[in-house]
Amino acid sequence: MSNGENAFTVLSKSIGNAEGAGEWFLVDQARINAFAEVTEDRQFIHVDPEMSAQLSPWGVPIAHGFLTLSLLTHLLGSVPQDPKTLEGILMGVNYGFEKVRFINPVKVGAKIRALSTIANVEQKDANTLHVTRAITVEIEGETKPALIAEWVTRLVYG
Repeated sequence: MSNGENAFTVLSKSIGNAEGAGEWFLVDQARINAFAEVTEDRQFIHVDPEMSAQLSPWGVPIAHGFLTLSLLTHLLGSVPQDPKTLEGILMGVNYGFEKVRFINPVKVGAKIRALSTIANVEQKDANTLHVTRAITVEIEGETKPALIAEWVTRLVYG
């Protein structure tokens, strides 16, 4: 049995089970400003604390939704993984998203973390899997999450 087939067996048994929660991560104004520069999205609701205090419904700057989305790789890095699914892995690449929804803004100074559940596993060939994770990004102290997403990753085993 190949490494990909072993991983498929292990991951398939995990469908519907939570992988766990990652570590909290601070979203500060410096990170929001840096993202604004890279993406050329400098709306006041992200980068101007004074205007946000006056005009924004949140009263403070908020992170770009795409900033929160772009942090998924980092946030998922601290979610516990079954080592059996990593045996023989050569690479993992983004395949895409089935769904992304921005539910609640991330206010400057908030901490976020990812919760992950294996939603689906498809074996493309003996050494290639598509793994879909249902991701929820929580905001510390908030009842509604920042975002929910169904993220598909292609895993290639040797």
